[in-house]
Amino acid sequence: MPPSARPLKANRRHARRGDRRGPNPRLQFLRGFLKHPVMVGSIIPSSRVLIERMLKPVDWENTRLFVEYGPGVGTFTRPILEKLGPDATLLTIDTNDEFTRYLAESIDDPRLVAVTGSAADVEKMIVERGLPKADYVLSGLPFSTLPPGVGDSIGEATARVLRPGGAFLVYQFSSKVLDFIQPHFRRIDRGFEWINVPPARLFWAWKDAPQSARGTDE
Repeated sequence: MPPSARPLKANRRHARRGDRRGPNPRLQFLRGFLKHPVMVGSIIPSSRVLIERMLKPVDWENTRLFVEYGPGVGTFTRPILEKLGPDATLLTIDTNDEFTRYLAESIDDPRLVAVTGSAADVEKMIVERGLPKADYVLSGLPFSTLPPGVGDSIGEATARVLRPGGAFLVYQFSSKVLDFIQPHFRRIDRGFEWINVPPARLFWAWKDAPQSARGTDE
């Protein structure tokens, strides 16, 4: 791992503010699923194996803005912060304000910007905060169950906020998401991860990249 991407000390990065004890993350995740099952998508957080595989292509040394849609209780958020450079920013966007507050209260890290809202408004959120084009956008949002039109808006907005050579990283339980990202990304690498509950389909959609052959590990 390059020096700029080395983890900061744990007591500085993930300490709880004011030494307060927050709710158990798994219970918080379950509460979020029960209140918003359509938006959360799964009752169980992603496995560490899935997380590492999903993030493997990321060039952490040259990443300045990483965006995460639907962070929930931070299952991906914390590993991203562990890998992210000290001068980079992680913008998380969740429609559930309880999840946004949980992240803000449980993760003490100036690189984290936790926002409540729709991923379809990602452009506005980036511009309002004076942030650069995104290097990577990660999403576990259940595209197959999103309200009509929302998936299309998210796919289009994501393509616009990514820098050339950036990527949209998506993990799903169906391939329906391709309907929303194929119109905007010429190269989409694919994979499948069995070590997750349930097993997940993985997609890495690259902006302004040449067409490539379909992945062989699906």
